[in-house]
Amino acid sequence: MMFGFEDGWWVVPVVLPVMLWVVFGPFVMGAMGVWCARRPGRRPRLWSVLLPLEPLGAPAFYLFRPERWDDATWSDDLLGYTAVFVLADTLVPWLLGYGITRAVRASRARRALRDGRPGPDSPDTGPGAEPTVSA
Repeated sequence: MMFGFEDGWWVVPVVLPVMLWVVFGPFVMGAMGVWCARRPGRRPRLWSVLLPLEPLGAPAFYLFRPERWDDATWSDDLLGYTAVFVLADTLVPWLLGYGITRAVRASRARRALRDGRPGPDSPDTGPGAEPTVSA
């Protein structure tokens, strides 16, 4: 007997990602926000949507079944799911990673512009660029 189900090995691929997401999801989504801020394009943003799809989809599937709509606790469950899984574990860490990375890059670029050096996004600062010596 596993998770209250007889012969419930089918529950492992559904429940295990959800349990792991509660613990590691904020860190993963923070890293995804940093990746999206550093690399513009569709690929990082697509992975930011696809990665939490299964851990967020499994509880949502259970929550949004029509036979549960008449439960007295359905609205509380919906509010808790939205607050914990969607906002606290997924959206807020992504926004923090994205926002902090963009703010750091902007302040470094502003400081480099003020000091007369090429900024972090300048083509002169790549791995093959010549080092510049400022006086």
